[in-house]
This record gives sequence, structure tokens and C-alpha cells, in this order.
Amino acid sequence: MHDGQMRVRFAPSPTGPLHIGGARSALFNWLLAKASGGKFVLRVEDTDLERSSRESEEDIKNALRWLGLGWDEGIDVGGPHGPYRQTERLGIYREYTQKLLDSGKAYHCYCTDEELEEERRSLSEKHQMPRYMGKCRDLSEADEEKYREQGRKPAIRFRVPADQEVVVNDLVRGQVVFDSNGIGDFVIVKSDGVPTYNYAVAIDDALMKITHVVRGEEHLSNTPRQVLVYEGLGIQPPKFGHVSLILGKDRSKMSKRHGATSVEQYKKQGYLPSGLLNFLALLGWSHSGEQEIFTLDELVKIFSLDHAAKNPAVFDVDKLNWINAQHVRKLSDEALFEMALPHLLGSGLMLEGAHERSWLVKVVATARDHISYGAEIPKHVEIYFKDEFSFENEETEAVLREESAAGVLDLFEEKIKKAGELTAESVQALLKGLVKESGLPGKKVYMPVRVALSGQIHGPEMTLLIPLLGGQKILKRLEYVRGKLKG
Repeated sequence: MHDGQMRVRFAPSPTGPLHIGGARSALFNWLLAKASGGKFVLRVEDTDLERSSRESEEDIKNALRWLGLGWDEGIDVGGPHGPYRQTERLGIYREYTQKLLDSGKAYHCYCTDEELEEERRSLSEKHQMPRYMGKCRDLSEADEEKYREQGRKPAIRFRVPADQEVVVNDLVRGQVVFDSNGIGDFVIVKSDGVPTYNYAVAIDDALMKITHVVRGEEHLSNTPRQVLVYEGLGIQPPKFGHVSLILGKDRSKMSKRHGATSVEQYKKQGYLPSGLLNFLALLGWSHSGEQEIFTLDELVKIFSLDHAAKNPAVFDVDKLNWINAQHVRKLSDEALFEMALPHLLGSGLMLEGAHERSWLVKVVATARDHISYGAEIPKHVEIYFKDEFSFENEETEAVLREESAAGVLDLFEEKIKKAGELTAESVQALLKGLVKESGLPGKKVYMPVRVALSGQIHGPEMTLLIPLLGGQKILKRLEYVRGKLKG
């Protein structure tokens, strides 16, 4: 261990937006760093030159910041172990590659793609593990010269020792043993001079003094190669922990067909960072108690890899919605309105500056207990904005065609015209008076009023609805509904 301080990292490849699986890895590492008073490092693995872009890098950083997962060291922030972008570290890798070549632990390989493909095919046909069989392992200086004259550009391979057990003491899975004979000499530097993932990652983690590498189970098969690189360079490897895969509800690998897969998509749909983080924390990790709703601060206090699961975690959108809804319930009216604003503007229900903010805040608050995320808000508050509407169904319209309905609406209109300020209390009194004067059962009074104001049988309490609509809107709607019934 280095100075006893835990140092962890999140090292995304900037080839697309931040994926849910990546966000979960970032969260687990961030929680470990915070829980131990350690450091969380952000490094960018951009050696896939064709697919990497600065735009994706910005998207990933923005998604992490939105989630509230800031980093102590790394890209943008700096630190003593930079640069933190792999393409800016090529000189460093070259230095270590030379050491491995000089010590005979790596060698030049002149095989062409076609030759390698042929070798893979023939091994597969014999039902053997496709791997490099070591054709260029012991080339003479003359052989190398001959290949160079043909214009072949060599890759550099790591010389994997034969008959060796590569042991990974995994923090989640326990001891995992690999047979070196099944690995084959692997490429550490491609013929264009760019290092491969397994090579660069090992050097970066060593030089950045990373003590714990926590990542998804899909990386477990890479780990023996990384361990061999550490051994080849005489460096103590970090501790590894491989957390469970994330599967869709049908138990297949999480993909676009299971719904949104990137953090950006959830942000756009109006999920809360706190809700999404709470859900991600429970993917492949569980708390010993019954509690399921956590703040980030609470998670920092109780998180450890001891409770990480080996079994795959299922990404259940219903569970995410339930968790996010609990976080929505805790928002202040103001915060709920801020969350709703982009969705209200996007839906065309409200125009910027067309309504008083204080009224809008109250309107949005009526949706709080009925929604799981922001994009659901417009349909729950539409009723306050649209003076023209269609009836929900024939049964709803039938309520207003009953004999007594017209008289109830006339009486209601009269009372609204005479009413002073409409508050929950004054509306309650007004409705009681309406029942009394009409001599009808409550249902025959409340139903027609509700349908005339909203076109629906169910909806918010009348003591909420009527004050928020206000006298003018109510009179407008009564007129509209009468016209509709005549039509």
C-alpha cells in the first residue's frame, strides 16, 4: 500500500456517453475513496484513436459532475501523477516497453493480420483456445532484418511464462486462478506504436499509485495479463475487485433494448441524480438492513466491498422509478418546480414568462405524489393550463348530460361570480353550500363540477383545483363545456 491511503480510479474510454455500468463503477470507486479518506482519480483511456473523441470526454465529465461524483485528481483537476490522458503518456509507455525488450520479457512480432487470423481459425477448428502460438518468439537478428526489409512493421508482444498459475485474490470473488498456458503471448504495443489497453492500464495504475482497482466483472479476464505485466516490470499489483455484471430484466446483457443505457438519457427524462445514484448503489451491492432509500452521505458511511454481490445485478426500471419517486417526494416545492421547468417548456404547456412563478410552483406541487421523474409532470398538470379539452370517455361526458347537471353548473357559476378570494377553506364552504342548496347527494354535485373543469372523473382535490384555476379560468371553462354539450 502507498502511504496507507486508498487510491482508486475511474478510467473511461471516451467513445460514447457515460454508460450506466460505467456510472456504477465510478460510484463504487468514489464511495470507497470517500469512506476511507482516500483519493478518487479520473483518467481518460483514449488509445482507441478511431473511436475516441474530446466530445465524448466532455459528455462523460459532465455526467459525473451532474451525478455529484467529483474527482480529487485527474483530467482538468491535475495532480502529481499526470498527464491523465493516455495519448499524452506515449513517451512513458515507450520507456517501459524498452525495459521489457531489454530484459527479454517482450519481443517484436512481425506476423501479419492474415497470418494471425489463419492461426486463430486453425486452433478453433481443433477446438483449442485461440491464442498466439509464439511464431516470432525466438527470431534471430537475421530473421528480423529480413522481415524489416519486406516492410513489415512489428507489434511488440509480452513473453508469457509457461506453466505458471496467475493468481488474482479478488476482493469480491475470492481467489481466481488462471493458467498461463491458456493466455498466449499478447500484444502490448500495436504496429502503429500505440499501446494496448491491458498494457497501458497496468503502467498507469502503477505510476498513479492506484491501490485498488474496482470494476465490472467483464474485466476479470483481462486481469491475468495485467498481473503478468506488473510481474514483468517488478511492480507490486494493486488489489482487484470485480463487481457483478448488470443484466436486463430478461437476464441478458444490458443493452439499448432494455431502455435507456446512458446517464445523459436519464438526466433528460428528469431523473434526479440522488435517485439514480441510490438505484446504482443497489446494483450488485446490498446493505445488511432493510433500508433501500439512501442519500449519498449515508452511502459513504456504510459502503464497503464486503457486501458486493458476485451474482449478476438486474437493471429493473420499475425499481429505479420507485426509488426516484421517493427522492422526488423529498424535494421542496421550489426544487420540484426547477426539475419540472424544462419539461413544461418542452411540452409546450407553458411559455417562458407567461405565468406567475408562485402559481406555477403550486401547480407543479400537485403532481408530486403521482410522478416518478420529471418527464411525467406535464401530463399531471395539463389540466391547469388547457381551457379546452376533450372528455376522457363517453362515461365522463354522460355525467354532464344527466338531468340535474346543468342546474348544478348554473348554481356553481353564480357562487364563483360572487366569491371573494378562492382558498381551500372558502372553496370547501362554497361546495358545501352547493350541495345544500341543490338538495342533491354530494356525488351528483361534485362530479359534474369536476368534469366541467377538467374533462375527467378523477384528479386533484377540488380544494386544490378550484383555487389554482381561479375565477376567470373557471368561468371560461364552464362556457366552453356548455358549448361542447350543445355541439
